[in-house]
Amino acid sequence: MALPATTQRVVLHSAEWKSRRIEQEMERRLWYFINHPEGIDQRLRELDQEWDIERTLETNASSLALVGLGLGATVNRKFYFMSALVMGFLLQHALQGWCPPVPLFRRLGIRTQSEIELERYALKAMRGDFGSLGSQPVKSLEQRELHGEILEAVHR
Repeated sequence: MALPATTQRVVLHSAEWKSRRIEQEMERRLWYFINHPEGIDQRLRELDQEWDIERTLETNASSLALVGLGLGATVNRKFYFMSALVMGFLLQHALQGWCPPVPLFRRLGIRTQSEIELERYALKAMRGDFGSLGSQPVKSLEQRELHGEILEAVHR
């Protein structure tokens, strides 16, 4: 059995409707910035601060493991099992891209790093960082079509 690619493992194990909803929300934001390019820099700063699913999961798992260790040392040794369980789930996630908290995090709209980067590069293209792809504010139908092509490329 081959392990899924790092960039695809969470999406492959997410319900299609959750991934589609995340994608639609990104599309909605990108369409907004076609008509409001002055907000792109602020959105890029927000993306720099956004936690991806890996960081969220790592923080959650390590917190629960530490709580289990603390309770195991001070309350009852059976709490060590909690740390072992959490670390097992973290290993499962590292290999397969799935563990029990992932569906909840996806439902909450927490994205993968790849999904965040798609939005980042589409915004940079609209801003003109990649040359003539989007260097001017959208004023004409022709420019709108170009920005539509950028959005299409994001989905490929």
